[in-house]
Amino acid sequence: MEETFPLRVHSFESMGTFDGPGLRLVVFLQGCNFGCLYCANPDTIPIGSGGKMVSAEEILRRAVSEKPFFGKRGGITFSGGEPTVQAKELIPLCRMLRENGIHICIDTNGSIANDHVRELFSLVDMVLLDCKEFNPTRHKTITQRDNAQVLKTAEYLASIHKPVRLRYVLVPGYTDFAEDLEALGTHFSQYENIDRVEVLPYHTYGKHKYESMGATYQLEAVREPSHEEVEAAKAILSKYFKNVWSQ
Repeated sequence: MEETFPLRVHSFESMGTFDGPGLRLVVFLQGCNFGCLYCANPDTIPIGSGGKMVSAEEILRRAVSEKPFFGKRGGITFSGGEPTVQAKELIPLCRMLRENGIHICIDTNGSIANDHVRELFSLVDMVLLDCKEFNPTRHKTITQRDNAQVLKTAEYLASIHKPVRLRYVLVPGYTDFAEDLEALGTHFSQYENIDRVEVLPYHTYGKHKYESMGATYQLEAVREPSHEEVEAAKAILSKYFKNVWSQ
């Protein structure tokens, strides 16, 4: 029997509807290598601390117990944090999930590349790839990291024909530039593995977490995008993709 490893888990969400197809058990893993200005879960960022250690077997048990609710489309999604921080620990768990016929999604920023991550990608059914910004300078402003590896990951996923949902958070004054949306559309329009593009309106739901942590919320003056602004972004991307969706 393959050795399994405990995972550092921040929290669970049952019956999730926004993190992959159908109803899903969402496992928010602890640890992230990005420092996104608008992160809704800043308490998941510290790597190696926070959260709680949960065995792979316990996560499997929860997924199997909820399987009757998944239907034909649902399953489990690993989010975070950044799940690929714990790629090695996820691999044996994903093998067990596959053996039990459970659809697997991973929500990733695409910035980590190693043998464990590539093996993990081979095991999951779909990747929710977060493209924070196409312009590398603006991407670094938002995340503190450039996006070179993100684009390489997207290229790699296309090469192995892995189904991808491309996710883009629309933040007024940070990611809503028409020229960047056009560039993103031009770049990714030929990727036949992209299932759909999701425009996610920026929100301030996690703001209170910064206050409880004694941290400063960096986007205090930034408003949420209007319905019209979201529709304008979707209109640009719809020139390049057949399936553009927003919350």
